[in-house]
Amino acid sequence: MKPNPLLLFVRLSRGPFLLGATAAYALGVGIADYLRYPIDWSGFWLGLVWVLSMQLTTHYLNEYFDTPIDAANSNRTPFSGGSGVLGEGEGRLPRWTALLAAATTLTVATLATYSLLLSGRLNILSGVVLLLIFLGAVFYSLPPVQLSHSGYGELATAVIVGNLVPTLGLVLQTKELHRLLGLTTFPLTLLGLALLVAVSLPDYASDLKYDKRNLLVRAGWQLGMTLHNVFILSAFLLFGVAPFLDLPVRVALLAFITLPLGFFQVWQVSRIASGHKPNWLTFTGGAVLLFGLTTAILAFAFWTQ
Repeated sequence: MKPNPLLLFVRLSRGPFLLGATAAYALGVGIADYLRYPIDWSGFWLGLVWVLSMQLTTHYLNEYFDTPIDAANSNRTPFSGGSGVLGEGEGRLPRWTALLAAATTLTVATLATYSLLLSGRLNILSGVVLLLIFLGAVFYSLPPVQLSHSGYGELATAVIVGNLVPTLGLVLQTKELHRLLGLTTFPLTLLGLALLVAVSLPDYASDLKYDKRNLLVRAGWQLGMTLHNVFILSAFLLFGVAPFLDLPVRVALLAFITLPLGFFQVWQVSRIASGHKPNWLTFTGGAVLLFGLTTAILAFAFWTQ
């Protein structure tokens, strides 16, 4: 049976990662709600459209430029190794589809930016945040910068999704920063780094073959797995310290709901390091769930505090 092109395009768009960005944005707006700012719902939706449009632009550009590397990956999962839908022949989408999709979502982001500017919702602070996200999203895959091949792509992505996206959600509502933002987003940035190391592990052989010098290739798989565990444990350590720095205790306690999943990820890495055959689907899916669920729980905690 011939694959449905629409379903192939859905796979190209990597939907599960959009949920994480949505939760991160809702977290920032949730902090504004906790601080008793009236929520500007039109601004909320415009900001969310902008965030998702930029994330889709990143996905599509990455798929286009990494097509040869992704095609050689034998360990692909729904969360790693690219979508695998671009290429020649039946059951594939033409490679130019990703470029056309990126141009479309970038146009949507531009229109959302214009609407935010025209409505007076942007100030210097929110404009700087928009610019930083834009630069990181576009140059993650676009040559000659191509952060995804430099060893800095993981850090840039973790900072964008874990820190800057919640910041955008907050400042579009309040037009200012607040210490609660850092107390929640710095641990999330560490979980984001753990996620990106985790989804790089199944791709390690093909990335090494094609000299895609991401963080894991530069660090080596052994150090990379150690860093993965350090990132997770450090994130929950920060959540434990945060109440002493004025993070509401209830918010911090709810964050620890995902600690068993964090330990499960550390255990899986330890087994892989000791030579056990990995279950890449469980491992990469667990990494996505750890970041996404923790972010969603924090957003829920602030919205209901």
